[in-house]
Amino acid sequence: MDPVILVFLAALVTALATGLGPLPFAVWRGMSPKAVSICNGIAAGLMIAASFSLLKEGVELSPIRTILGLLGGFVFIAFSHSFIARHDDFHIGAIQGADALKMVMIVGIMTLHSAAEGVGVGVAFAGEGNLGEFITAAIAVHNIPEGLAIALVLIPRGAKIWQAIGWSVFSSLPQPILAVPAFMFVTFFTPFLPFGLGLAAGAMIWMTLSELIPEALENATSPMIANAVTMSIAGMLMFELLLRAI
Repeated sequence: MDPVILVFLAALVTALATGLGPLPFAVWRGMSPKAVSICNGIAAGLMIAASFSLLKEGVELSPIRTILGLLGGFVFIAFSHSFIARHDDFHIGAIQGADALKMVMIVGIMTLHSAAEGVGVGVAFAGEGNLGEFITAAIAVHNIPEGLAIALVLIPRGAKIWQAIGWSVFSSLPQPILAVPAFMFVTFFTPFLPFGLGLAAGAMIWMTLSELIPEALENATSPMIANAVTMSIAGMLMFELLLRAI
């Protein structure tokens, strides 16, 4: 098989895997306000854990570029939030206002995250041995809880499960789109990878602290949300350790 096609298909698999994350909501549909708050706490924990992983990977490549990306992510997402919030009539389908704002922000942040991962897949396939296959498998499995994080934000705000699946896959489309050029022009893309990893991490940290955790505290006690955040961080990190051990 042509290597370019192989890289594209591998990255496409990682994108489609994100759509598996919302599937638990096919069973669990009705939610109380307290359950919605806990969902926000779980999503916050998953995003914080993902940010840790991105920063660790970026620092191993270039600490300075990763820090610059982190600061850039803060600035970018804060500006984007301010810009969108000024439009009171903003809506996604029948969902309007603050809920629509949070939905577009979480999808946008995960899309930034996926762009960095797509470059990572392409760069890995340009390396030696089976690194590309390993990175593809790791990102594909890792994308499932990221799809869950998206669903935890979208579905309690009125999105249907099929919409959550669609937005989850959409957020990962940069992976097949960017993996191919990163594979073909690896020397050009590699220096930008740590900046992209830091950018995605900065955006996720800002979203978590500014939106998800404050909203989680509206209908649940702080110890309850602290438990949800801590346990989801621990679960995500254990999940990544298992991936590395396989």
